[in-house]
Amino acid sequence: MDNIQLFEQKQIRSHWDAQHEKWFFSVIDVIEILTESSIPKRYWSDLKKKLALEGSEVYEKIVRLKMISGDKKMRETDVADTESLLRIIQSIPSPKAEPFKLWLAKVGYERMQEIADPAQSLDRARENWQKAGRSEKWIQQRMTGQETRNKLTDYWKESGVEKQDEFAYLTNIIHTEWAGLTVKDHKEIKGLKNQNLRDHMSESELIFTALAELSTRKIAETDEAKGVNENAIAGKKGGTIARNARLALEEKTGQKIISSDNFLPPARKKKQINK
Repeated sequence: MDNIQLFEQKQIRSHWDAQHEKWFFSVIDVIEILTESSIPKRYWSDLKKKLALEGSEVYEKIVRLKMISGDKKMRETDVADTESLLRIIQSIPSPKAEPFKLWLAKVGYERMQEIADPAQSLDRARENWQKAGRSEKWIQQRMTGQETRNKLTDYWKESGVEKQDEFAYLTNIIHTEWAGLTVKDHKEIKGLKNQNLRDHMSESELIFTALAELSTRKIAETDEAKGVNENAIAGKKGGTIARNARLALEEKTGQKIISSDNFLPPARKKKQINK
């Protein structure tokens, strides 16, 4: 499971390894935050050489995983688990080192709580959305849609879809079919960059997204779809059902479902408009 964690409102790409029950964090992202370097890759390159010369065990434990890069493509990057990351931090002189260690401990603790009691994850999400000013009606629709999404991705996993880029590919097929535009284009309409599109959807957009994904899963289950190609076919069929419903509603109301509305802070909206 890939995720975006926030430390002092700065993003850190992360991956939860369910098999080993541990987080892996992008080393480059962490170094950029701790050093405030404009060239964190060079800093990390020099630090890796130093660790290698010292014979540090940390160097041997660094692994590479594909994560979303700045150009929105999945690219390999160095990642470290919590234990290795703490040792790397010890080699970086930074006033943020201690606060970051506490943050790491909190992230790990919360994840363990969520594994023991999955409801806590939903509770935290609800609390964050409430703090962001979302209405109870919107929050309920977002959570219902997430449950529908989880059931679909569970089916994909069981049917042989494994890679993160395969999940993104199938998701984009469904979205393009029902919305008439790609996930990337939808985000551009809303002025989003690294933000989660679903967290900025209107109630109507959430409902049609859920309809498309529910229809996709039902069709995939009925057809016993296996692998990426067969699930892609189910995705097009499921997306078409939601598209036809969208077009019918738009014709009756004269209002478009796809909206440029988002929940970005006013300052950020203004900045993007000026660009």
